[in-house]
Amino acid sequence: MAPLGGVPGLVLLFSGKRKSGKDFVTEALQSRLGAAVCAILRLSGPLKEQYAQEHGLDFHRLLDASTYKEAYRRDMIRWGEEKRQADPGFFCRKIVEGVCQPVWLVSDTRRVSDIQWFQEAYGAVTQTVRVVATEESRQQRGWVFTPGVDDAESECGLDNFGTFDWVIENHGDEQHLEEQLEHLIEFVRSRL
Repeated sequence: MAPLGGVPGLVLLFSGKRKSGKDFVTEALQSRLGAAVCAILRLSGPLKEQYAQEHGLDFHRLLDASTYKEAYRRDMIRWGEEKRQADPGFFCRKIVEGVCQPVWLVSDTRRVSDIQWFQEAYGAVTQTVRVVATEESRQQRGWVFTPGVDDAESECGLDNFGTFDWVIENHGDEQHLEEQLEHLIEFVRSRL
């Protein structure tokens, strides 16, 4: 049974490494489809909110790409893993509450259990999208390998997932990225 919230016409689960451009791609899609049609859902949102409450931190500063967030990232990952081990669908259920748009873009899918939860809850309307970028492209966006972060399940949990429904290459070639987004938008519109 699907949790509280609307029944989506399409759920796109985006995954990729840090600085691959997941947020950039989902925001570009939402800007073209419109916020009335398309909601961006972030699994990290309720995680960060709960973590901030339990640890007396500034929730809003944990949401941006700041050094503040980076200072707590490792412990937040550990804490989130503990929550997921106790209840794999905890954060998934939180983000879909009250969402009424027909298209859901989950911008930060990181684990097989996240994909399984959405597939079990919403079935055939669920599609997986992997955003890939070369290490060089990611470094140009500010990525630096961080032990305990870039080798943790939160970054590597889907490396051997298998076949994704869509793969978006975001290596810095704007025209190529635009062509891929257009194909994905055509698909989304065909499902509305």
